[in-house]
Amino acid sequence: MPLLEVTELTGGYGATDILHAVSFAVEEGGITTILGANGAGKTSVLRALCGMLRVSSGKIAFSAQTLNGKATESIVRLGIGHVPDGRGTFLNLTTEENLRVGAMTRRDKAGVAEDFERVYGYFPRLKERRNQQAGTLSGGEQQMLAISRALMLRPRLLLLDEPSFGLAPLVVQDIFRIMRAINKEQKVAILLVEQNASLALELADTAYLLETGTVVMSGPADELRQAESVRRSYLGY
Repeated sequence: MPLLEVTELTGGYGATDILHAVSFAVEEGGITTILGANGAGKTSVLRALCGMLRVSSGKIAFSAQTLNGKATESIVRLGIGHVPDGRGTFLNLTTEENLRVGAMTRRDKAGVAEDFERVYGYFPRLKERRNQQAGTLSGGEQQMLAISRALMLRPRLLLLDEPSFGLAPLVVQDIFRIMRAINKEQKVAILLVEQNASLALELADTAYLLETGTVVMSGPADELRQAESVRRSYLGY
């Protein structure tokens, strides 16, 4: 049974539906990507999963629990970490204070201390800048901090919204390499929303293509990479 299963999800903002009968799944310990152009509804999917978007019909199930109608805070406590677009870093707090915010719901002090060392192991630059105000970090460092803050929750599922946006190619390669290591070593499942289709398909096991709020294609990531329509429209060859 999948860790996350979304069935016929329809919803949006105000009276307008943005998503139309969207269905997809994320396997335990797997990596799923949702691809699509700007405005396709990718971010709206993640917001629906976090209780931040009106769901008019359909079902969201995480670890056999229904998420429909749950408050965002309750969803986080179930083990879903969200790295939003724009990173959502607390700019006036230091790097370390941001990480402590990520661990706020936890009571296991020894485990939290372990996880500080773990995320500093993945992102040594953050350790060097642990007393630095987050607003003074580079874009790449802020993205690393946003991912690390979500990991401090010790999530079972990590939602990543456009982690490559606005970053230099070398920084992006580095972040994606670390995401692969986190998935393998920590067994954290990942749902990745990404415009850089080439990178996303390289990282993911399973892919879904979203156009105007509807899933138009899905399957193993390798298969989508070979599909002519995906190659032409999203991979540029």
